[in-house]
Amino acid sequence: MKPALSLQLGQHLALTPQLRQAIRLLALSTLELKGELTEAVETNPLLEFDEGISENPVPEAEEPRSEGPEASETERDAGSNDAEAEFQASDDDSWALSASGSGSGSGSGEGDSAEARMSAEEDLSAHLLWQLHLTPLSDRDQAIGVALIESLDQDGYWRSGMESLIAALSPELSVDPEEVEAVRHRIQRFDPIGVASCDLADCLDVQLSEGTQSEVVGLARTLVREHLGELAKGEQALAKLAHSLAVSAEQFAESLALIRSLDPKPGAAFATEAPEYVVPDAVVVRREGQWQVRLNHELMPRLRINRTYADLVRSVSRDDASYLRGRLQEARWLIRSLEQRDDTVLKVAQAIVVRQQGFLDQGAEAMKPMVMREIAEDVGVHESTVSRVTTRKYLHTPRGTFEFKHFFSSHVATKDGGEASSTAIQAMIKRLVDEESPNKPLSDSKLSALLKEKGILVARRTVAKYREAMRIPPSHERARAP
Repeated sequence: MKPALSLQLGQHLALTPQLRQAIRLLALSTLELKGELTEAVETNPLLEFDEGISENPVPEAEEPRSEGPEASETERDAGSNDAEAEFQASDDDSWALSASGSGSGSGSGEGDSAEARMSAEEDLSAHLLWQLHLTPLSDRDQAIGVALIESLDQDGYWRSGMESLIAALSPELSVDPEEVEAVRHRIQRFDPIGVASCDLADCLDVQLSEGTQSEVVGLARTLVREHLGELAKGEQALAKLAHSLAVSAEQFAESLALIRSLDPKPGAAFATEAPEYVVPDAVVVRREGQWQVRLNHELMPRLRINRTYADLVRSVSRDDASYLRGRLQEARWLIRSLEQRDDTVLKVAQAIVVRQQGFLDQGAEAMKPMVMREIAEDVGVHESTVSRVTTRKYLHTPRGTFEFKHFFSSHVATKDGGEASSTAIQAMIKRLVDEESPNKPLSDSKLSALLKEKGILVARRTVAKYREAMRIPPSHERARAP
């Protein structure tokens, strides 16, 4: 082998510092970008924030929530009957405070203690199981207690029903409803008091039963057991109720204050998922009958060149001028990269809105199947660019705030040869489950058949996969007594 020279032709992409910077900025979320810009202004004297934007800002939003079926699930969990829902929906500020977890469960006002804050970091099930294992019960009752605790919802309520629990224990263990109720009453007095209750009245009554009993407490128990729905009404209705019970206004007011000091959701304090807040990158509004998209510049600081330092380049020494020119070039690169980022985000958001107008007009069931390749072709960029733009970027719409990726979904064939979005199908399944009979829930096979009647060909296994993705229990666990 002898050394020799040869020529070869080829193509390759050279990632310049400017291109690397543009790619990195495109992948950042809005909150991360704000931190990046703040650091850039602090380290580069040629940069400053442009305070000229004065439009109405779009507020920060919680981690996106879908409208329609998902919202209805939250509303359904608010209480077990209409009367309780009315009471929980009361505009009274003191009740709202207790609903957020500040109530002590016994009116002692110790809900913000260090112990309570520490216990909130522990899972509710683990906390209750620990107490269950310390309680002197038979192996049979221990098994019932474990099944009960595992069937509680995030607020600490037992809403799955007796039949569902008995079915979960069988065939290994055959139990009677009386046995289950006996164990449930024991668990209700675990910490936090009121867990494993069937409804709001049951939960509040258990909390009132603890501690010293008095006329005020007795009246409060009567109110929650027999007149809970009336407590959410106006002052005239409350005065009429006090008169019908033949109690003084002072005694009635004390009992009402005691009730409002209780915790309507004893398990909520143990929730470990803190809300994550996001800033919408773009906003969709309807103007003159058309959906329009604009970038959310109000919550994103904009940069400009500091003219005072830029003008110094001509009058300072050579070394200082060289330093300032370098920083000036960096500032221009950053501003140009931000402009490119804004332009790409806006184009992608506009392309999404054009393809998903049905969702904006009608809701999730009108979502169309869409993949990143289609948006990349519309915008004229590579798929990897669309992937960066749609990751941790959010679009604020009249139907909620959603990550860009929420609008992308696979497709399922329809009877007429068309396509349906998997997101739309999930919304249909959710609506069917919400409308089902409480004592005769729809099986996956039945859901598949109902969708087929609408022209959507979805197998039972696919329905089960979508149902599990939405955290909807199977039909035998959704069954409730009429």
